[in-house]
Amino acid sequence: MFNLVLVMIGGAVGSAARYGLSLSTKSLWPASAWPIGTFCANIIGGLLMGLLMGVLLGKGLADNERTRLLLGVGVLGGFTTFSSFSLETVQMLERRDYALAFGYSTLSVILSIAAVMAGLFLIRKFAL
Repeated sequence: MFNLVLVMIGGAVGSAARYGLSLSTKSLWPASAWPIGTFCANIIGGLLMGLLMGVLLGKGLADNERTRLLLGVGVLGGFTTFSSFSLETVQMLERRDYALAFGYSTLSVILSIAAVMAGLFLIRKFAL
């Protein structure tokens, strides 16, 4: 039961952070057709996930399930969003903005994975 509470608390924090990021990006780029908030959340979340897993695995903290649940599943799970990414891509396709949909989906996947790899690399190179 305590693990569920950790995920719920982390999810609330991550979701609030994502909402704040969305508001910030909309105020900076109000007319953008590119969903900058979701794009940034997924890439930043990927980097943070790589850093977190690098720390947890590299320092012998793999047994620290509560930290993983709170920060990885909760905070970063609430912060990143595959469902919004999918919806925004479908909306671009429905508008027949195929180039934007292709660029957004391709860059989102490639850069999110690269960000996880970069986070792991940074932790392994400089913190361990």
